[in-house]
Amino acid sequence: MILVAATLTAVSACGGKPAVGNAGGKMEVVSELPEPVVRDASGQLMPFRLGADDLLSIKVFGSEDASVDRVRIDKSGRLSAPVAGVVNANGLSIEELEDQLEARLRANYFRNPQVSVNLIEVESAKLTLDGQVTKPGRYPVTPDMTLIEAVASAEGTTENARQREVVIFRTVNGQKYAALYDLSAIRRGNYADPAVFADDRIVIGDSAARRLFRDFIQIIPLLTTPIIVAFQN
Repeated sequence: MILVAATLTAVSACGGKPAVGNAGGKMEVVSELPEPVVRDASGQLMPFRLGADDLLSIKVFGSEDASVDRVRIDKSGRLSAPVAGVVNANGLSIEELEDQLEARLRANYFRNPQVSVNLIEVESAKLTLDGQVTKPGRYPVTPDMTLIEAVASAEGTTENARQREVVIFRTVNGQKYAALYDLSAIRRGNYADPAVFADDRIVIGDSAARRLFRDFIQIIPLLTTPIIVAFQN
């Protein structure tokens, strides 16, 4: 999430990126909360890899008998598809699973089968919701999930939740980040609803989490932009 220009101007007026001490070292305001993407040796994005308990749909064009609306990968990493049979899906990308299913169908006398696999639920990748939500716990991350959607998966916030005090904790390439959001501001459209990812920890209405940001709140208006910091050890 890019911080607005007015915010950066305010930070600069205070002598550059502000940094303060805390129990885990120093923090400084940064311009964005990076996504925890995985890249190969050439720098290309790595595809999502399937795992146990992920829920899929399999569509074989022209054959309802070989299609299935919902099929879950079992604990051993296998799934059972109509006609194609049992396939070890653990660690495969969506495209690799499609290729395997097409090969199985060709072996069962399908001519030029075309298979489309869609991911319905990602149980192998989860995030944590804590604090003032109805049901704290670990929840699956669905494709393109946002902060608002993640909170909804825990049946929303509690009646007296402090919606201006929502923190996403994330580690990317060994660097720890924390980002403070205002759910009310997001719902009003003041700024975009941020994407969330596997292994994120989201804390709602926790006073200790908010204290991390007390030195920044006066110079950065949370109603118009989130506050994002990097921890400096």
